[in-house]
Amino acid sequence: MITRIVSLERRCCDDGCMATVAGTHFNETEVREQTATLAALGDEIRLKMIRLLAQHDALCVCELEQAFEVEQPTISHHLKVLREAGLVDVQRRGTWAYYSLRRDALKRLTRGLLEVL
Repeated sequence: MITRIVSLERRCCDDGCMATVAGTHFNETEVREQTATLAALGDEIRLKMIRLLAQHDALCVCELEQAFEVEQPTISHHLKVLREAGLVDVQRRGTWAYYSLRRDALKRLTRGLLEVL
């Protein structure tokens, strides 16, 4: 049996390239915001809620409950996660809560992701 030794040493055109990569700085605040947003969108119910809210100016929590086959506490939990991620706003009208999509937050996320491409 022949064993091949693979070198992990990077052979680059020059040391300047290595220094450029090593000296890269990230906007940590932006990365944290994007991480929270992507984590919030990483759940099937929450992604569906975002898509549903995108079709309306605002929806009452009772309307959202009707769209999903889960109990009210689960709906409230998902809305809380979306609110904490800055993806939705809530407006209270009496005993009802109306949720609306924060389109600016999704646009920021999209712009940030497109910078990678």
